[in-house]
Amino acid sequence: MDRPVVYDIAVVPPVDQSAFRLRLHGALEHPVTLSWAEFAAMPRTQIVRDFHCVTTWSVRAVAWEGVAASEFVRLARPDPDVRWVLARGRDGYTTNLPYEAFIRPDSLLADRMNGEPLPRQHGFPLRLVVPSLYAWKSAKYLEEVEFRRDLARGFWEERGYHDRGDPWLEERFHETPR
Repeated sequence: MDRPVVYDIAVVPPVDQSAFRLRLHGALEHPVTLSWAEFAAMPRTQIVRDFHCVTTWSVRAVAWEGVAASEFVRLARPDPDVRWVLARGRDGYTTNLPYEAFIRPDSLLADRMNGEPLPRQHGFPLRLVVPSLYAWKSAKYLEEVEFRRDLARGFWEERGYHDRGDPWLEERFHETPR
């Protein structure tokens, strides 16, 4: 498999990049709203990582390019007691992830995939990429990142999926029934 399988929870509204905004809010010293131009001007990084889906497929060596999640932490300055991140896409999708996974050196907000602009079906114009977790944690169509002290479950987590989702530990579902 050379590209991730496409899963969406709803019809994805089109986006005009000139009107695009990325909102960082929650338990922050400095909440931020960035335009596309401001995002594009941030320091860039590239990673090549395998991408694992909870449904048992994987794509090897996906090249992602964008801005390291740590750059947003530096900019917004989360409170010291932040433990969770809740990512929201413009399609209504949400996912939670542990703050420590968000700040890993290989987590980024990607606008390019395999040397090309991020394809629409893979999250254009912006996708959270957290390769240390299952792919459902890498929210597509990203427009909002909320930094939280407490747990707020996202779309799949509300339906029984694991709050962390580590593929190496096969963390697919909550241990207790919901």
